[in-house]
Amino acid sequence: MLEDLGSKNGTNHNGAELAAPVVLQDGDVVGVALAQQFLFMTSDATVPLIEGSGRQGRLIIDQRSRRVWVNQQQLVPALSAQQFKLLWLLSENQGQVATRPELIAAVWGDEQAVGVTDQALDALVRRLRDRLASVDPTHQYIATIRGHGVRLDNPPAGE
Repeated sequence: MLEDLGSKNGTNHNGAELAAPVVLQDGDVVGVALAQQFLFMTSDATVPLIEGSGRQGRLIIDQRSRRVWVNQQQLVPALSAQQFKLLWLLSENQGQVATRPELIAAVWGDEQAVGVTDQALDALVRRLRDRLASVDPTHQYIATIRGHGVRLDNPPAGE
């Protein structure tokens, strides 16, 4: 059941402003304050991974659902927004080195990037490494290339 309890910015159900409570069905789109949209699925439904969504190797990333699997095990709780942005950038350029300025701009945005220190980026990379290692301690997915940046090392599944 979806109901707006008098929120200032409103709630949308399948693109229309919610005027009365509705019973949600699989595939319904819920919009909150025109800022976020969610796809409703019942607890027994499954969501297929989308082809071309960073699905390669032991690390699988689904950008639409913001979910990450390591060795077929979903990361729970989900990555922070910054961790996800960092991992997504690395997966989009898999095997290629991303420089510090590229990483900072991708994660924090061009305007906020000015005040971001190397230590802040290092801390974010470390936290992401720790999260991935919590599921798969046998492989270091994020490799530092001294003097250049970092890259994603995502071996094929089963290796």
